[in-house]
Amino acid sequence: MRCAYQILIAGRVQGVAFRYHMMKKAKEYNITGFVRNLSDGRVEAILNGADQDLQKLLNWCKVGPDLASVNQLDILKIEPANYIEFSIVKDA
Repeated sequence: MRCAYQILIAGRVQGVAFRYHMMKKAKEYNITGFVRNLSDGRVEAILNGADQDLQKLLNWCKVGPDLASVNQLDILKIEPANYIEFSIVKDA
């Protein structure tokens, strides 16, 4: 079943290659959508894919890459959209 989530990740998540590693993981799990930095220091992502694959990526987001320190992960279920790939987009 295809699902979608908007997630907001807080902590030391900018300047630690979080978006790059998230893009690699998303492609590994066949997830589409995007990730971007927010001006308040958080990272936002829109994720579309199979629920079991999304759960794998959400679990990874709780920890992130080696240099990251995730303090909070807010997850909101949303309507799936038709993204072709997963990409890093311009900061908000």
